[in-house]
Amino acid sequence: MKKAQSFYKFSTFILLCSFQIALAQIPDDYYDTAVNQGGADLKFSLNQIIDNHREFPYTASETDVWDILKETDKDPNNPDNVILIYSGVSMDGDDRFNPFNTNGWIREHVWAKSRGDFGTDIGPGTDVHALRPQDITTNISRNNRAFNNCTNCETVEDQWGNDTGSKRDVNEYSFEPRDAVKGDVARMLFYMAVRYEGLDGYVDLELTETVLPLGDNTPFLGVQSTLLQWHRDDPVDDFERNRNDIIYYSYQQNRNPFIDHPELAEYLWGNNTNDTWGNTLSTPELEGISIRLFPNPVQDILTIKGLTNEATISIYDTLGKNVLSFNANKEQNTTNLSALKGLYILKLTTNDYTMAKKIIVK
Repeated sequence: MKKAQSFYKFSTFILLCSFQIALAQIPDDYYDTAVNQGGADLKFSLNQIIDNHREFPYTASETDVWDILKETDKDPNNPDNVILIYSGVSMDGDDRFNPFNTNGWIREHVWAKSRGDFGTDIGPGTDVHALRPQDITTNISRNNRAFNNCTNCETVEDQWGNDTGSKRDVNEYSFEPRDAVKGDVARMLFYMAVRYEGLDGYVDLELTETVLPLGDNTPFLGVQSTLLQWHRDDPVDDFERNRNDIIYYSYQQNRNPFIDHPELAEYLWGNNTNDTWGNTLSTPELEGISIRLFPNPVQDILTIKGLTNEATISIYDTLGKNVLSFNANKEQNTTNLSALKGLYILKLTTNDYTMAKKIIVK
């Protein structure tokens, strides 16, 4: 009998998890040190922002990679299940692969652990930004193949004999994931190539145009140009954003820059490699005025910085109900939000402009 399964449906995910996903919030100032950087300087700045993250063991009695993946890859239609990356199959999160249960899910290193020979050691081997649940048969089919569009395609079946939607090339040593996660795969590899630069005792991982053979442990993985195109064609979705937030707020305390700012890939490997990056998304710039709300998430007191004249502030809940309104200016620019908790939209209006920003109140 084939294992019962339900496939990830993006539209259902939006309906059932819109509130949870709406919590996606890039911390204020998180990427400030990378602004106005380009080329190698931009890559180094991003590395410095996301390195030194909190690390977890691959397998342990305390919180480990298994536990984290149960949260990051939870099926929104069934919170007891996880979604397998290369097939979209949903299966019991507690049904883990082990010597006594060979039908359980395994932990797929999207950057194959042999490409750099880092294994499952703390660091690149346990970084959940690039680890995903997968069944053992599909994992074996992928092995340490490069990612590329296949020419002579062979269907990849999972351990229950189902077509995963992913393919591998019969002649070239490469793997093509299902369309729904091609961008996801690219952004995970972009993250790894920036996070692991050989600066902190870990291996220096680099993207390449070359398809390496099975036994080559060089810390390269590609195909870079294909990954960049997948990144463009399959934009960031809410599943990725939610995953990024869980990893940051609950576990590793670092983020994937290419989920937060997809355009960064163009500045490092694409059409803007000769340009400097200016982050115009984290702080609204209006007629030369920079408005900042901090801290965000808010704990009791919210401060609004950058006002040059009086502003009306209105705070709305997720149903659109106005829960609080007040005035602020450069002298009186704080307010107590301790009576609120959760996600809200703050609307700031002056005589000259209007802006809106998501805030989280803890």
